[in-house]
Amino acid sequence: MPVVDPVALTLGHLQVRWYGLMYLAGFALGWILGRYRATRPGSGWTAADVDDLLTCVMVGIILGGRLGYVLFYDLPVYLSDPLEILRIWNGGMSFHGGLLGVLGAFWYYARSRGRSFLEVSDFIAPLIPQGLFFGRLGNFINGELWGKVSDVPWAMVFPGAGPLPRHPSQLYEAVLEGLVLGVALWIFSARPRKEGAVSGLFALGYAIFRFGVEFVRVPDVQLGYLAFGWLTMGQVLCLPLFLAGLWLLCRKAEPVRPTPPPRPASGKKGGKKRR
Repeated sequence: MPVVDPVALTLGHLQVRWYGLMYLAGFALGWILGRYRATRPGSGWTAADVDDLLTCVMVGIILGGRLGYVLFYDLPVYLSDPLEILRIWNGGMSFHGGLLGVLGAFWYYARSRGRSFLEVSDFIAPLIPQGLFFGRLGNFINGELWGKVSDVPWAMVFPGAGPLPRHPSQLYEAVLEGLVLGVALWIFSARPRKEGAVSGLFALGYAIFRFGVEFVRVPDVQLGYLAFGWLTMGQVLCLPLFLAGLWLLCRKAEPVRPTPPPRPASGKKGGKKRR
């Protein structure tokens, strides 16, 4: 693989890493696209709503993603050095933990604004794959979460993974979970859908793509395979996501109709203007 310094910029004692910049890029693009979605006729959302919601989501992703990685993947290491939990720039974020954090943010926002949980998740679901795309690029630049040894023409040698070329599994996930799923959700959500359908497509699509890529990705060394000589923690965590997505897509519900724009205040025609 091309050798990329994980430190993008050094300002005195401060090091700005590509990993953090990728997260910022994902949030920025999600914010831009979210504001665009709010301008659609009948969306029922405003730019201020998007700003408030994405602030909650950002906190949920960072806290949930980090704590999820600590709990699901490497708890003994972090118990021996609790301060390592705060060193997020070294990598170590869990999508499934981040998802739990986002769901918590949805619940808080929906309750405080009088919206339904699924209304909030349906609005934000098409914005999540962009963050996944940049997050996987950050994994690639960090030279982590590499794939199994392979002889495919695009296989790469990763620093720290030995001399043999491997599947660039981070890029597979960036394309599938980021680009392909993002385009599919954007097109699917362009028309009125039953409440929860957009969220269901996201959950189902992510679970399928992630489950598949896990077959060519090296499992976390501290966990290895959990069963059958191939089942990974990532695949186990995808199973409830798959079932939830399938249920949301198949359940019976009426399509959500666009919210009509407010009518302008009516006035009498021909009246004199007041000064």
